[in-house]
Amino acid sequence: MKKKSLAASRQRWGVVFILPQLISLLCFGIIPIIIAFVLSFYEWNGFTVPEFIGLENFKTVFTDPAMWTSVKNTAVYTIIYVPCSIVLALLLAVVLNKVAGKLFYRAVFFLPQVVTSVGIAVVWSWIYQPQFGILNMVLRFFGFEGKEWLRDPATAMGAVIVMSIWWGLGYNIVLFLAGLQNVPSTYVEAAKIDGATAKDVFLHITVPLISPTTLFVTITTMINAFQVFDQMFLLTKGGPAKSTYTLALHIYQTAFKEYEMGQASTISLVMFVVVVAISAIQFKLSNKWVHYGE
Repeated sequence: MKKKSLAASRQRWGVVFILPQLISLLCFGIIPIIIAFVLSFYEWNGFTVPEFIGLENFKTVFTDPAMWTSVKNTAVYTIIYVPCSIVLALLLAVVLNKVAGKLFYRAVFFLPQVVTSVGIAVVWSWIYQPQFGILNMVLRFFGFEGKEWLRDPATAMGAVIVMSIWWGLGYNIVLFLAGLQNVPSTYVEAAKIDGATAKDVFLHITVPLISPTTLFVTITTMINAFQVFDQMFLLTKGGPAKSTYTLALHIYQTAFKEYEMGQASTISLVMFVVVVAISAIQFKLSNKWVHYGE
């Protein structure tokens, strides 16, 4: 009886501990998805009574040139940002894992994560400022001509990507450092005794053993890339010439500038389906390269 009572007590406390997260998931995850799905079949400006229009929102969204511009820009941003961010974070984590003062460097790299997006955008807008920006001043010092980084369609996306990599680097570094510190030292020592080089140890021991961390970092970074909004909105407003106009900005523009809540819900639903599909593919492919056992 005591064992049953203890087990029941543990189950009750387990429910209590996960209840806040379940409520948060329900209120900010599942319910909004359901509402977006329903609104995608309605025409609604946010004030009047919604009017059912069937699949008209889907037809409008998929024939809108602005939609495909945002899809293209989001894809470009994701394709460049995700691998660059992951590779750079992994390399820096490997270096930091071998030096003294890991806690200090971890805090330094993680510091941008606790700064608001507005503060980050203000700092980087100063860096990219054409006349008095630090970047152009350094380029002029070495004899190169400065550019209008955020005002030129050829450089605006790249400038935002650089800022995004810097901003999100600390979070990924902390995750990779945690993964690297869980790599058994006995494996590394045994490989070195067998004559393995540092490159061999990294490629054939370290990389496979931190593959679960790599999978998690890849998925979260990809999701963040698809949802990119703050950087584009604060630095470029989607310009110039819509060169940084992403899906999240398109949703914002459609919902709160054009007051087409039904179309905005449709775009959100499309983005949700794409993210889920890509995440599912990543999980499926992870069976071939992710190693959960030691």
